[in-house]
Amino acid sequence: MGTTDIDFEAVFRALPGAVALLDTDLVFADANEAYLALSGHTREQVTGRYLFDVFPDNPGDHAASGMVNLRSSLRRVVSSGESDSMALQRYDVEDPERPGVWEKRYWSPVNVPVFGPDGTVALVLHRVEEVTELIRARGTRGGGERSQVLEAELYTRARELQELNQRLREAHAREREVALHLQRAMLPGLFPLDHHRAAVRYRPATGSLNVCGDWYDLIDLPDRGHTVVAVGDVVGHGLPAAGVMGQLRSALSAASRVAAGPAQALEALGLYARHVDGAESTTAVSVFIDWSGHSLVYSSAGHPPPALCHPDGTVTFLDQATDPPLGARPEHEARPQSRTAFTDGSTLILYTDGLIERRHEDIDAGLRRLADSLTRHRTADPDDLADAVLADLIPPAGITDDTALVVLRL
Repeated sequence: MGTTDIDFEAVFRALPGAVALLDTDLVFADANEAYLALSGHTREQVTGRYLFDVFPDNPGDHAASGMVNLRSSLRRVVSSGESDSMALQRYDVEDPERPGVWEKRYWSPVNVPVFGPDGTVALVLHRVEEVTELIRARGTRGGGERSQVLEAELYTRARELQELNQRLREAHAREREVALHLQRAMLPGLFPLDHHRAAVRYRPATGSLNVCGDWYDLIDLPDRGHTVVAVGDVVGHGLPAAGVMGQLRSALSAASRVAAGPAQALEALGLYARHVDGAESTTAVSVFIDWSGHSLVYSSAGHPPPALCHPDGTVTFLDQATDPPLGARPEHEARPQSRTAFTDGSTLILYTDGLIERRHEDIDAGLRRLADSLTRHRTADPDDLADAVLADLIPPAGITDDTALVVLRL
C-alpha cells in the first residue's frame, strides 16, 4: 500500500493520544476521539471555536497561569516554526455537567508546527497528556497529607521551570537585540554609485537568535571603472556571528580594493578566515562590475548564485564559478571566476540563503520563486523591486534565517 492509499483522517481520529489541530489563530480545526473524550466535549462543541473560549482559566483561582503559559507556547510555535514541549501545567477544567464547578487538573502538553505547501506554519498540532491521576495515585500511597505535599511540590517545580524558561527567553531576546544593533552598526550605508541606482535590505529572522551572520558590501572603484558588490553568510548566530561577520566583511572589502578580480579577493578572504574562530564554512559571493566593458566577473565560495534579470524579463543565475565555502578545503587552492555580459537596464541581485531556502523544500523551488518575482517586477526601481521581492518570498509567518539583499540597476 502506498502513502496515497492511506486515509490520514482516519489515522488522526484513531490515534490513542489526545491530539487537537489548531489554526494559526488558535481556533480548533479538528480534534481526535481521544482528545474529545479527555476534554468532555463533542467535536461540534470545539470545531471552529477559539481554544481559550472552550477552555478558559478558572475564574476562582487568581494565581492560575495555565492559559497564559499555553497561549505563549502556541504563539511561539506559530512564529518560530519550532516545537515546544511545556513543563507540567495546572489547568483547571469546568465540569460540563456542573457549571461553575472547577476540577483541579494537571497536564503535560507538547505543541508541534504543521507546515503548509509554501513552507509556512499552517496548523499547530496540540498533544496533551493528563497526569492528574498519576499525581494523586503517588500521593495517596502515603495518605492525604502526603498527597497534598507531593501535588504542591510537583506544581511548584513545574512553575519554577516555566519561570526559568521565560527568563532564558528574555535573556535570548536581549542578546538578539544587542546583536542586531551591532549588525546594523557594522553594515555599510548606501552611497551614490555614479548614476547607477541601488537598494540594500537586511531582514532579521523572526523570533529567533539565528541572526547577524549575513552581510553585504558595495565598493565603488572609479579609478578602475569598477564597482564591487558582495554578500556573505556566517554559519553561527547572535553576538559571536555578528563579530565574525564584521571581521570578514572588512577583510573582503579591503581585499577587493587591491585584488585583480573576485576570485583573488575570495582567496585572500579564505586565507584570513583560517585564523578567525567561527569563520569556518562561511559562504560569500563577489561580483566585479566592469562598466565600460558591460560585463560581470564573479566568483562564489559556496554561496547561492546571484541573479541577473535582463530587460526582457529573462533571469540568468550566475552559477558558473562556484567553489566550496571558506575553510572547507584543508589546503589553499585558487578559486574560479567567470565573466558574463550585461545590457543597460538589466538588474543584478545578490542575496543570502534566508531569502530562498525553506524547510522541507528543494532550493530550486526558492530560485524559481525569485526568478518569477524578478520577472514580474523588473520595471520597478531598485527600492521598489527590493521591497517587492521580499514581499513575494518572505512567508507571512516570517523567516527562520536572516536575509541580506542587494539590488543594483546596471
